[in-house]
Amino acid sequence: MREPLTAQPPISRKGFLTLTGRYAAIGAMSGLAIQSSKDAFAQAPLKATSPPARVPAKPEDPIVLEKWKSEYDQQSAPTPTPLPPDQRVGYAVVGLGHLSLEEILPALGMCKKSKLAALVSGSPEKMKKVAAQYGVKTESCYSYETYDQLKENKEVDVIYIVLPNGLHKEYVVRGAKAGKHILCEKPMANTAEECKEMIAACNKANVKLMVAYRIQYQPHNRKLREILQKKEFGPVKVVEASNCQSTANPDHWRHKLKLAGGGVLPDIGLYCLNTTRFILGEEPTEVFAYQYSTPGNPLFTQVEEFVSWQMRFSNGIIANCTTHYNVHESRRYRVLCEKGWLNMDKAYAYKGQDLSSAKADGRLELHQNIGMAEVNQFATEMDHFSDCVINNKKPFTPGEEGLQDHIIMEAIYKSAREGKPVKINSTQTNAALHGPEPELG
Repeated sequence: MREPLTAQPPISRKGFLTLTGRYAAIGAMSGLAIQSSKDAFAQAPLKATSPPARVPAKPEDPIVLEKWKSEYDQQSAPTPTPLPPDQRVGYAVVGLGHLSLEEILPALGMCKKSKLAALVSGSPEKMKKVAAQYGVKTESCYSYETYDQLKENKEVDVIYIVLPNGLHKEYVVRGAKAGKHILCEKPMANTAEECKEMIAACNKANVKLMVAYRIQYQPHNRKLREILQKKEFGPVKVVEASNCQSTANPDHWRHKLKLAGGGVLPDIGLYCLNTTRFILGEEPTEVFAYQYSTPGNPLFTQVEEFVSWQMRFSNGIIANCTTHYNVHESRRYRVLCEKGWLNMDKAYAYKGQDLSSAKADGRLELHQNIGMAEVNQFATEMDHFSDCVINNKKPFTPGEEGLQDHIIMEAIYKSAREGKPVKINSTQTNAALHGPEPELG
């Protein structure tokens, strides 16, 4: 039983003032102590110290810094591990057009295993300015006539061909004869036959050949491929892919048949074709296509404006693909699976990929956005090729991968001309066309 409360005698006014004075004194003394501590801290000299870190012995292993993020936030990527400049693979960039000036040359400055070593251009004035901007020596600047002299440049290990498609074969073959490894922009050439000649020339010279399929090294697209491989959404049934943009200059090389080898299909439609093959890990057995160009439009007197095609795979998957040269930019694909779908917006763009998915959970429809850190796609693919050169490995996207796309594109054009399905005469599996999986940081 609780003890009964007893009444306390009332405190006198004098006693009250005594108590409050005592507490005030205590509070004042505490405040003085805190202020004194603050003053001492402020007067203490600042000392620069390095944050705690674990520094591995191997140069390729990243420095591990102290943890500061909670596990409830997206974790940072490992710290970059660039090789010392004298150990990086030297690149000669051939052609100083939009892609080189806007993407490739800046990307070389972000690479871990690659560096700019030489330039090749038909414009001495432009090359002089670019060389000064990027610190390229005068003796490492070449014209198309002196291109073969790259053979004598010991600082150049790789030649990156960034020329109009119709010139790819010539400069790949000449580069191989100069004893340099070759990275070639897509599409690989103008025809499948040219691709075969390029592969043979590089094999004869014992140099590596890689086609610059940057999408196959891009994290969002690789993540989607991994999800499909694990069958997290069940088997794939349908792929819907579209890559479209608007062009404006009829004098640009992309609108000249001899230089481009075709119109919208080999330029941007190729992304739908190649990426679909990549994410599925399968090769089509049949295509059915339609193409169209607006009569009287000066942009399309030599090359096609629009191509729509369907690819059939042996496991029953159907891919519906569309590419257009005369509509507002749209680059996306969606994979429809038995248990849900995966969607990639800005799929073929240089940046801004947006991966999402949906599936049912009872009475709920669950939507998910999968956020991933951006990477420079050009730096990533160049560093993969440099790794192959350093460690003597076959590239993940070798010449054979480029040849396969041309075989399929030629079947698409044939189907569009004849108005009927065309079988793909290829016996190689998708895995056989690739080198080992890339080790991407």
